[in-house]
Amino acid sequence: MSEPTNGSAPGDDVTGQSTGATGDGTQSSRSSHRRRSERHTGKTHRHPWLRRAAFGVSGLLVVALVLGVAAYVKLNGNIQRLDISSALGDRPQQEATTDAKTNLAPVNIFVMGSDSREGTNLGKGQTEYGMAGSRSDTNLIVHLSADRQSAIVVSIPRDSMTMAPRDCKNKNDKVDNGVIRQWNQNFTLGGPACTIRTFEGLTGIFIDHFVVIDFRGFQDMVNALGGVTVCLPEPVQDRQSHLDLPAGKTRVNGKNALAYVRLRHNIGDGSDLGRIDRQQAFLSSVIQEATKSSLLLRPDKLFRFLNATTSAMTTDKGLDVGEMKDIASSVSKIGTNQIRFVKLPTTTYPPDPNRVQWTAGAGPIWKAIRKDEPLPGTKVPSSTTTATAPATTEPALTVSPGDIQVRVTNNSGVAGLAKQAAAELRVQGFTITSFVTGTGAPTDGVVVRYGPDMKEAARTVAAVYPDAQIREDKLLGSTIELSMGVGSPRAVEIPNRLGTTPLPKPSVTATPDPSSSASVKARTAAQDICT
Repeated sequence: MSEPTNGSAPGDDVTGQSTGATGDGTQSSRSSHRRRSERHTGKTHRHPWLRRAAFGVSGLLVVALVLGVAAYVKLNGNIQRLDISSALGDRPQQEATTDAKTNLAPVNIFVMGSDSREGTNLGKGQTEYGMAGSRSDTNLIVHLSADRQSAIVVSIPRDSMTMAPRDCKNKNDKVDNGVIRQWNQNFTLGGPACTIRTFEGLTGIFIDHFVVIDFRGFQDMVNALGGVTVCLPEPVQDRQSHLDLPAGKTRVNGKNALAYVRLRHNIGDGSDLGRIDRQQAFLSSVIQEATKSSLLLRPDKLFRFLNATTSAMTTDKGLDVGEMKDIASSVSKIGTNQIRFVKLPTTTYPPDPNRVQWTAGAGPIWKAIRKDEPLPGTKVPSSTTTATAPATTEPALTVSPGDIQVRVTNNSGVAGLAKQAAAELRVQGFTITSFVTGTGAPTDGVVVRYGPDMKEAARTVAAVYPDAQIREDKLLGSTIELSMGVGSPRAVEIPNRLGTTPLPKPSVTATPDPSSSASVKARTAAQDICT
């Protein structure tokens, strides 16, 4: 065997070298075509897998979308809706502004617990706006701050005796010209509409949404969570509800949870106030349970909970699942230590020791909600101090004090305040028709009420007392009504006053009770439920 003549080592591709040396390019062209063909063949083999993967992902997205839409339709369909907008009459103005960082306004939600839907036509276009025959013994005001850094939940005792419209079906009947009535009777007589109308008239707080929770569906909500832990200071055996629980912490199912939150007798002093304490601890436990169990990260568990919740709900027309989702997402970062539960300060109602009335200590709570401010004595996240809305300039006063008649009422419980206010107004040119002492429990701050076409005149009166509230009352005529309550500020000179006589030096001050105004007692959702 002869050796290769070109000096190549064994195994070298002599043919390829020889061909390349020929310069005709035939084999080179074939090789290039083969490489292109192989690449093309490889792509041909890979395309079906890519297409299958793409179709698979698209299918999953379609299925997820269909399931999401189906879940939305299901949850939205669960909710009973009630349009009470035309039954609320004149409503307070929203005093708080949109937050500069979140671009959101504060939200006030009224939550009511109802023990019956029998005899009602909820969601069926009825015009009575009520739940006649139903009873409510749980009323919560939920306030979400505009910066979504904190929440306040206020419990109103059902045994509270307050002013209320004489007839909630009559739009001319208001809190101011109404009657004294036990709080939970508002719901029995006129459902959510009468309850909200009474609350707004008492506090000046605008309610954005309401939710009525059917107690019969409440236990399904607890079961969907997998139970909730409660804590009792002493063993309880209640024959009526068949509740039998030991002292200390116990995990309860829906049936026992419902009995626990409604329990009134055979524990503590048997009062409604004691039950409110237990209900607030229970709500804290629910929040802790939802946080601890990562409810939002478990779609199956979350759907069961939402399905149970929405099935037990009656809401206003505007609070659909989409709005709930937006609210939930906006408050999802609120820490449990910034969710505060407050029990409304009360004292014994003199005519009936089994009933209570709100004290002046309720004023700072309502003011904090109305103005979207922290509760007195509480700490808020540092970011809230920089998330304030831009300052606004009040429009100029257009009505001269000389063209305004004012009737002054002292609703502070401090003698002489109405007479003093009358002097402060008179020296600036206002005409005082009368000044009297009001009846009923003390009110908070200064309220100016006006009749039709008298808003600008009311603004002039309100300017004398900084932070005064202005409310329309269509029953009033041309006389402006000025109510001086607890914590009324000192009078100031207004720009368009008449005369130059200095304001009289005040000798009467309706100072709030220091124990209530210095700080508001509240428990947070982060506290141990046994405290």
